[in-house]
Amino acid sequence: MGLWTGRLVRLLVALAVAAGVLWVGDWAVLGIRVSHGTAYRVVQVKQFLATPLKGNKVEYDYMGATPVTCSRSIFPQHGNSACWWLERHSSQWE
Repeated sequence: MGLWTGRLVRLLVALAVAAGVLWVGDWAVLGIRVSHGTAYRVVQVKQFLATPLKGNKVEYDYMGATPVTCSRSIFPQHGNSACWWLERHSSQWE
């Protein structure tokens, strides 16, 4: 194994371990927030329906705003999107 290959492998392993530690820490903090009742929030999301038409055209229909529960975490946890991400991407397409 060459010098650069060994360094690259060590760097990738270190990044994977750091990401795992960050995810476990995020999960633990969310668990503490669940026990205090502050883990989740509701964000209004605009929903759109894309309907295919003739001639390769698409019609977009606004379906309305709906409340979506999100987790106050860095990563999606417990089946919910992270609130910071959902607030920045508040339009959903179906």
